[in-house]
Amino acid sequence: MSNPVIECIESRRSTKYYDADAKMTDAEIQELVRIGTTAPTSFHLQNWRFIAVRSHEAKARLSPIAWSQPAITEASVTFIVVGQMADSSVIPERLAPLVAAGVMPEAMVPEWEIPARDLYMEYPQRQRDEAVRSGAIGATAMMYAARSWGLGSTPMIGFDAEEVAREFGLKRDEFPVMLLAVGKERPGNWAQKPRRPVSEILDLV
Repeated sequence: MSNPVIECIESRRSTKYYDADAKMTDAEIQELVRIGTTAPTSFHLQNWRFIAVRSHEAKARLSPIAWSQPAITEASVTFIVVGQMADSSVIPERLAPLVAAGVMPEAMVPEWEIPARDLYMEYPQRQRDEAVRSGAIGATAMMYAARSWGLGSTPMIGFDAEEVAREFGLKRDEFPVMLLAVGKERPGNWAQKPRRPVSEILDLV
């Protein structure tokens, strides 16, 4: 049975052609990020950051280190989705609003912090993997939200990660997970491409 959420998901496509004259307001950009950050993260780490590349000057800085992909200059905004290495020491700070709101009892905070410390502290690869998961899930929420507004989006991995980190001042524990262009589509974009049949990718056990 179809519903607006499913229709939004099934109609989303990776946009190739954008209306370069269309703009998004700062308030719209902020709201899109707010929606994206309702996505789940491990232990409520919220280990992400978003850099909204929307000015002509910023796009000119990003474009040459992102393979000069047209979406970067033509879309209204390209987000640098920044992953932050999972750090269990921030968990009390991240959970404090939950405690203040009465969602979680304060006594439960160590029950989250201690296993997170055991899971991540001595394991850099796990820290990085978690940052990729967080950034990717947040970006996905933003793509579907953008689609619900009638906007196109394009997730991109074609960029020099070291140069993006240097040019846009990422910290030592941060790295670019992906670029996400968002904006008004212009004619010529394909419909969503057919997918492999579920029978080839699902095992019922």
